[in-house]
Amino acid sequence: MPRLACITFLALASALFSLLQQVAAQGCNATSLCPSTAPCCSEYGFCGSGTYCLGGCEPLHSYKPTSCRPDPICVSGETSFTDLSRVQQNATAYNGNATAYDWVVNTGSLVADPNGQGARLILTQNNSGTKISSTRYIHYGSIDFVLETSKWAGVVTAAITMSDVKDEIDWEWPGATTDAVQTNFWYLGIANYSATQGASIGVSSDTSSNFHTYTFDWHEDYLNWMIDGNVVRTLFKTDTLSDDGSHYKYPSTPSRIQLSIWPAGTSASAQGTIDWAGGYINWSDEDYTTNGYFWNTIQSVKVSCEQAQNTTAGTTGWAYGGNDSTGVPIVTTTNASILLSAGETTITPLSTSLRLSVVLSLLGGVALLGGVALF
Repeated sequence: MPRLACITFLALASALFSLLQQVAAQGCNATSLCPSTAPCCSEYGFCGSGTYCLGGCEPLHSYKPTSCRPDPICVSGETSFTDLSRVQQNATAYNGNATAYDWVVNTGSLVADPNGQGARLILTQNNSGTKISSTRYIHYGSIDFVLETSKWAGVVTAAITMSDVKDEIDWEWPGATTDAVQTNFWYLGIANYSATQGASIGVSSDTSSNFHTYTFDWHEDYLNWMIDGNVVRTLFKTDTLSDDGSHYKYPSTPSRIQLSIWPAGTSASAQGTIDWAGGYINWSDEDYTTNGYFWNTIQSVKVSCEQAQNTTAGTTGWAYGGNDSTGVPIVTTTNASILLSAGETTITPLSTSLRLSVVLSLLGGVALLGGVALF
């Protein structure tokens, strides 16, 4: 093989390896668990280690449930977003220390509200929105969000809880609808529309120019959505019984608290999503061109934890032990460490040989560089 062709091929292969590290990670799901070499299934369904094993790690799709770090146990308190010292703004630097940080910026970024009212979660054409997550997990209790929403077509504000197995409770404000909010919940990532058809609730004043308090009052047997202290929707666990009567499709697993702003009105979205969000985003809007971003504003989040059962002074968090006979996840308390080991980082799970096989597959088994056949 001519030396120039060999060098060119190796450079190409190296570039492809780098690309594949980002896009070709092994996927994980209920029927394809992660291997021991990359034991943790991330919230986005890819195997890895290090930060993959922290918040959002899917225990039942990982190598084993204990591959994920425990969900740090709830601590009651309030975050004022006028002070961002308890917010870790570089998610890759977070090692699981929930005593040092209350929030992690997963994507995007925060900026101080120019009116001193808190922090803005920003959306640009390049950042695909901003999402922040609590470092600790709530397993029943109440959460008060004090916020102003976005006001532009196609731009969605959300305040939710999300468990590692995809139990979810939602507040969502789609597009330019600033006189109402939508509520919903999901059980293990599946909407049970016979019981949980999303309900739209009117709000007393414009949600984008007035701060309101939106509350989840979440208990083992019932869930209230509240606005400014008033109950606007109630769901009882008994209303969610499965068709075969074996279990309840009710969110019942420890959950992170998440706030986000995201672009629903783009060509990458389904038409139904675009319509729901109020249409396509206008990136030429004066607010965007003046500020360089769209935004919502979070003033504070207050968490009141329900007393966790079976806890001791050494309890660090919750862990999963698989599913019971009806497919419901089993959650127990644990005193295992919630921290990553020293020097542990997120790794790409594909071995060099496997990455090479993928490269060769992409190249079709034959590469022609300068008219020279390499294989």
